[in-house]
Amino acid sequence: MHKITLIAGDGIGPSIAEVTVRVIEASGVKIEWDRVDAGLTAIDKYKDPLPPHVIESIKKTKIALKGPLTTPVGSGFRSVNVALRKEFDLYANVRPTKSFEGVPSRYSDIDLVIIRENTEGLYTGIEHFIGANEDIAEMVGIVTRTGSQRVAEYAFEFAWKQGRKKVTIVHKANILKYTQGLFLKVAHEVAARYPEIDVNDRIIDNTAMQLVINPHQYDVIVTTNLFGDILSDLASGLVGGLGLAPGANIGFETAIFEAVHGSAPDIAGKNIANPCALILAGVAMLRHIGEVEAAGRIETAVSAVLKEGKAVTADLKKQGAVGTSEMGEAIIAKL
Repeated sequence: MHKITLIAGDGIGPSIAEVTVRVIEASGVKIEWDRVDAGLTAIDKYKDPLPPHVIESIKKTKIALKGPLTTPVGSGFRSVNVALRKEFDLYANVRPTKSFEGVPSRYSDIDLVIIRENTEGLYTGIEHFIGANEDIAEMVGIVTRTGSQRVAEYAFEFAWKQGRKKVTIVHKANILKYTQGLFLKVAHEVAARYPEIDVNDRIIDNTAMQLVINPHQYDVIVTTNLFGDILSDLASGLVGGLGLAPGANIGFETAIFEAVHGSAPDIAGKNIANPCALILAGVAMLRHIGEVEAAGRIETAVSAVLKEGKAVTADLKKQGAVGTSEMGEAIIAKL
C-alpha cells in the first residue's frame, strides 16, 4: 500500500483528479490517498493558499499528485507551485513531449524530454520596486554551481538510464556571460562523465526556432528555469497541446507529479476537460514508486483511446466528443 498526497487543485482540478484516481485504482495499484487542498480552494477554507497541513502531508508521504493551481497574474499571492518546489528543494522539472497517434498535431513521432532547473534563475522571487512611485521594478536571477550541477547530473543520468543518445544544453551565455556562462560550463563538466552520450549546446532563441522547424533533432534538453518553462510549453504545442502534457518535480527525497496546464475556471464543473495530462502524470508517478507494469498498462490504454478517437474530449475532437468522466471510463475499459 502506497501513501500519496493528492492535491486536486482549482477549477477543473477536482474533476480530472477524480478521473485519474479511478484510472490508477483500476490498474490494481493500492494507494492510500491523503487528500488536501491548496490554491484558491485552500484560501476559501483556511485563508492560506498553502496551509501547513499540506506541507506536513507531503513531508510524510514524500510523493504527491497535484492538479492545476491558480496563480493570480500581476498581484495577489505568489505561485503555490513555486513555493512547493522551494519548500521541498525539487530541483529538476521533467517535461516529456510525446506524439500520440490519433491526436491532431503539427508533427508525428516526437519523443523528447525537457529537463529544467527548478529552483533558481529568475524564479527565485527576489524582486522589488525602486522609488516611492513604484515605476521601476528590479529582480535578481541567481545561478549557482550546485544548482547547475545537480540538474545537469539528473539530465545526463536520465538520458543514460532511458537509453537516450543526445543531450542539448540550452543557454544564453553569449549575452548573460556570468549566470548562463556558469550553467553552460558546469553542464559541460558533467557531460564529460558520459562519453557515450552525444552532447551539444545551443542558444535559447535558436533552440525555440529549431524546435518549430525540426523538433526531431532533439532528444533530451537541459536548461535553466525560465527557458525550460517556456520551451516545454512550446514543445507541447507541437504534439497537441497542454492537455497531454504531464510534469514531474524531482528532489532528493520528495517528488510532486502534476498536470502542467492551467485551472481553466471557465469550464470548471462542466465535465469537458481533458484528463490525460494528470493521468500521464500519474503514470510517471507510478514508475517513480516502482509500479512500472501498471504504469505501462495505463499509458497503453491512454494511447489506445487517443488512437481510436471515439471517446475523447472536445479539445481533441470537434464533433461527437465525450466528457471528462466518460473518457476516463474508456481508458479504464482498455485496461
